[in-house]
Amino acid sequence: MSEQSTTALHVATYNIHKGFSHFNRRMTVHELRDRLRLLGADVVFLQEVVGHNARHAKQHKDWPSQPQHEFLADRVWTDFAYGKNAVYDEGHHGNAILSRFPIVRFDNEDISTNPMERRGLLHAEMEVPGWEERLHCVCVHLGLFARGRRKQIQAVCDRIASLVPAGAPLVLAGDFNDWLIQASDTLGMLGVMEVFEIIHGRPARSFPARLPILCLDRIYIRGFSVQQANVHRNSSWIHASDHAALTAMLLPL
Repeated sequence: MSEQSTTALHVATYNIHKGFSHFNRRMTVHELRDRLRLLGADVVFLQEVVGHNARHAKQHKDWPSQPQHEFLADRVWTDFAYGKNAVYDEGHHGNAILSRFPIVRFDNEDISTNPMERRGLLHAEMEVPGWEERLHCVCVHLGLFARGRRKQIQAVCDRIASLVPAGAPLVLAGDFNDWLIQASDTLGMLGVMEVFEIIHGRPARSFPARLPILCLDRIYIRGFSVQQANVHRNSSWIHASDHAALTAMLLPL
């Protein structure tokens, strides 16, 4: 690898609750931008990202004029991808990936299983300095119903099996809504492993942020070892969203 090559990858995943605190009491998108910058992640996987909302723009004088993913990326993450999933009269929201590395391709696949929950799979490919293979990043926010989640997890598996080369580094992250911790069994057939399961034996508790009980948010990897993994749920984080943020430092194999 050259002197400019990247030897470690710092990733984060965060359900930002559309830029509002728990129970939508306060707009927090400006706090979120500050919090995300402090993480120092190379790649950030975001869920419940508002691309546009005319009603919020009228109600909140500090509502950003840009889509939330662009506002949060600012000058820190030079590349970003957004997948529009839920569309309504006032606007739309979905998943986003922010990256310090060039995103050379991305695609958003509709994996909805019922008309009430619009869900997507956002898949981005990145060129990382010094790496022979492209980095594949998949951001998901799965449904609330177990039967639908099983179909969505299978859709994730099908896409990875068909479009991600076996030797390419892969990070799959997001809000899996998998409180029964069943997703890992199916995803394990792809050779992916969850970072907190590797270190601590089970996924991290991440919801609700104030007193995390459920293990909803995950970071799955293939082609990496895990140097460290953290849940961000101290006093400076719990007011920004109803989920806790997760981070992991990864080393390519």
